[in-house]
Amino acid sequence: MTKEPIEVLDDLADQVADEFEAYRQPDEFKDVSLVIENSDKERPTLIVHVDREDAESLADRIDEFLREHGARTERERHSATDVRVLATVD
Repeated sequence: MTKEPIEVLDDLADQVADEFEAYRQPDEFKDVSLVIENSDKERPTLIVHVDREDAESLADRIDEFLREHGARTERERHSATDVRVLATVD
C-alpha cells in the first residue's frame, strides 16, 4: 500500500525532528521549527524553519537530509538568520 503525501511528510518531519533534536530543545527557543502546510491536499509541504545565527549552514544540512530521504526541496531566505526549507514528495 502506498502512503499519502501527507503521511510521508509526517514521517519525514519526525525523522528531521530526531536528526536535528539538538536544535529543538523543549524549554528553549527552537532554532528549527517544523510545520506541515496542507491547505492543498494534493501537494502538502513540510516547512522547516531555521531561525538562528548562521542559518544557511544548518539549512544546507537539513536540505541535504530531506533530499536523501526522497523529498524535493526549495528555499526561502528572509534574512541571514531566517531560512525556510520547503519539502514536497510525490
